Amino acid sequence: MSQKCPITISSWTLGDQCSFEERVSAAKAAGFEGIGLRAENYADALNEGMSDTDMLEILKKYDMRVTEVEYIVQWAERRRSYEQMYKEQICFHMCDLFGVKHINCGLMENYSIEYTAQKLEELCRRAGQYIIAIEPMPYSGLPNIEKAWAVILAAGCRNTGLILDSWHWIRSGYSYAPDILKEIPADKIIAIQLNDVRPQPYAGSVLRDESMHDRMMPGTGAGNTAGFLNMIRKKGAVPAVVAVEVISDEILSHGIISAARENYDSVVSLLKSDWPELI
Repeated sequence: MSQKCPITISSWTLGDQCSFEERVSAAKAAGFEGIGLRAENYADALNEGMSDTDMLEILKKYDMRVTEVEYIVQWAERRRSYEQMYKEQICFHMCDLFGVKHINCGLMENYSIEYTAQKLEELCRRAGQYIIAIEPMPYSGLPNIEKAWAVILAAGCRNTGLILDSWHWIRSGYSYAPDILKEIPADKIIAIQLNDVRPQPYAGSVLRDESMHDRMMPGTGAGNTAGFLNMIRKKGAVPAVVAVEVISDEILSHGIISAARENYDSVVSLLKSDWPELI
């Protein structure tokens, strides 16, 4: 597998009910090169009684890496809670600890481009050497590529870019026409997340519930994940991470070992067909 774009299993794909070692072990057994961790997963590991050294030793034991850190939210609030400020610092610490260069970030609250850009610039300044990867989501305050990119341009920060998720892309109603990304430099596509959709979307008012409970594995649904992947490849992007983010109650009900294996098999099949240079 590629060490430049490690094939990664995102945090939510294995849920939040497994231990740190169980997560690492399941990902390794399936064939993944890296795991994603949310700040909450790190807190869970600390609550297990683990230290940073313990986590690094487990990663070494299985010859695995943490390759994806998330998720900073509410960064545009005028008065951020101490919980969110601390969570942000935890994400910075996780990047330092695990050697990850970017942090996945979202924004549910809807503000103007100008105000959001100001707050993004402040976040990027706090992040220092780390890249803030903004994720457009159709039910969020950055619901599409156009607004997300306008905010990034207005912020004018070197250490920011986009994370593109095929589920959000499909549910936003985009085609795979190359001109959709024509204004975005290839190096500003920091990472990608792969998954798929069911034929019938949830209603708009509960679309986030579909996102958090009912995704499908890449290449197995109605969304043409291959078209998404080909669009990114033809753009010339070299994502830091190719992640599988399949948040599915049904798939996870089979257990994390099965979920990891099924997701790995689906993404490798897709990559062999549509981006073989990554495997």
